[in-house]
Amino acid sequence: MKANKPSLILFFLALFLTIIFDWIEQDVLATYAKSIVLPSIFIYYFISNELRIGKTEGLIFFFCFVGQVYDLMAIETSEIGAVLSFMVVYVLILVLFIREHERIKLTKRDVLPISIVVVFIFYLLISVLSLQLENMQKFKVIYVTYGIVLSILSYFCFVSYITKGTFLTLLMSLMAVSYIFSDIFYIFNQYFSYSVVLVLIRDITQILAYFFMVEYFLEKARIQKRQKRVIQQ
Repeated sequence: MKANKPSLILFFLALFLTIIFDWIEQDVLATYAKSIVLPSIFIYYFISNELRIGKTEGLIFFFCFVGQVYDLMAIETSEIGAVLSFMVVYVLILVLFIREHERIKLTKRDVLPISIVVVFIFYLLISVLSLQLENMQKFKVIYVTYGIVLSILSYFCFVSYITKGTFLTLLMSLMAVSYIFSDIFYIFNQYFSYSVVLVLIRDITQILAYFFMVEYFLEKARIQKRQKRVIQQ
């Protein structure tokens, strides 16, 4: 067994246990299961990347951890603390995209799918921000900024996949979709009465977002290694 496999197995075990405990409404046990997710996926990334981690990636993991802690603590400041933490995560991921990806070149055939993506993202942003939640009204500027940052991140991911269609851009899109649904269903859990289905979708998409994010980091590192070998030859 490869050195990175135990941590990956632990990650998916934590995902499975989260689903089970959410389904039977054992919130305390679900919290224990979710607390395993980030450490296990971080160890998987660290070992898979030959015990190396960039500064930006390190900060992303750190703020994911802070946001997760706020979410699991469920205290008065948890919601806004988690929002600020994950907004920093999205900004850092966006910085990685802009810094390390080639400029997107659009063709005529890309106009229609990209227009659909823009309308869809804009519709989701307006619909979610229009919900009458107490915290959303109290910290409106923060929530609007958070929504705009996530929308820009999602736009970049989807347009990259539409124009390039590579495995790397597929991982980017899956990560963006997971984060979008995780955030939307987090808000739905605050707005609507308690529902096991809403909780399950929120937790599953949040955990899968971490997985796709790490796979994106690893695939990006593999591409950079191949490019270095080509240059050296």
